[in-house]
Amino acid sequence: MDLDVFVSTHRAEWDRLAALLRRQRRLTGAEADELVSLYQRTATHLSVIQSSAPDPQLTGWLSQLVARARSAVTGTRRASWHDVVRFLTQGFPAAVYRSRRWWIPTALISTAVGAVLGWWIATHPEVQASIAAPGQLRSLTRPGGEYETYYSSHPAAAFAAQVWTNNAQAAALCLVLGVFLGIPVLWVLFENMLNLGVGVGLMSSAGRLDTFLGLILPHGLLELTAVFVAAGTGLRLGWTVIDPGPRTRRTALAEEGRGALGMAIGLALVLFVSGAIEGFVTPSGLPTWARVGIGVLAELAFLSYVYVLGGRAVRAGDTGDVEADERSATVPMAA
Repeated sequence: MDLDVFVSTHRAEWDRLAALLRRQRRLTGAEADELVSLYQRTATHLSVIQSSAPDPQLTGWLSQLVARARSAVTGTRRASWHDVVRFLTQGFPAAVYRSRRWWIPTALISTAVGAVLGWWIATHPEVQASIAAPGQLRSLTRPGGEYETYYSSHPAAAFAAQVWTNNAQAAALCLVLGVFLGIPVLWVLFENMLNLGVGVGLMSSAGRLDTFLGLILPHGLLELTAVFVAAGTGLRLGWTVIDPGPRTRRTALAEEGRGALGMAIGLALVLFVSGAIEGFVTPSGLPTWARVGIGVLAELAFLSYVYVLGGRAVRAGDTGDVEADERSATVPMAA
């Protein structure tokens, strides 16, 4: 195909379509019909150019034109409360449930790594000395020290907001960076487990491990579970790059990526709950058993939510992706 001849033949149609799109809110009935016809023909032209004589600049411009025309023809779908309810009762729990073979091993291995780091720090004084000077260590671990006052050093609402922001950022990083073969996700996980191991090791060496666990467990169970879910999903996304299975790599990444983005929203809500517990329950005057009990109940509620609603949704065919009628909402794009 002679691309120059093809362009000169159809350029007037493309320009006319662009002109109609600029004034789409003031079209007459005849012009609206013309827009639909030109949209269909331009989409065909784009397909012909891509298959016969691909030109990056031309295909990029026509792709944008077709996308705008498609939006004008089909309209923009607005989210409704039905979408919110479906996401919370089907989409999000289904996505978490489907990723369980990734985030459960991630949680177990990470917890083991944190425990080993804590034991290593607790039993090796030279490692403790490399972390901080003896005076600083006593300031951290003594009764009323920095580990204890950390949770009550700021107003509860401000502290909860700060915690939520930090944790949501860590979860989002795990989900987004997973596409880079999962390597950055492993680093984020290690940093989290190292911080936990340092706290366990230092407080254990001071004979105050029970105090530390009483402070960390109320919010930490749900918080770490959310991070593990994000990390496991990120690792799964990284593996999809390596082995997309029977799907094309582009299709597999699109499907898994959409599920991961939806999961980021759901995990932000989960981390909001853990942040509220950390801001209001952990520093409260409740006895330790009550604070830990609240954390355990929150964790069990989340796991039940995932396994009951998520399992039911997956068995019904939900994958955590957008609804089936929206998955084809794509336009031909330049490679």
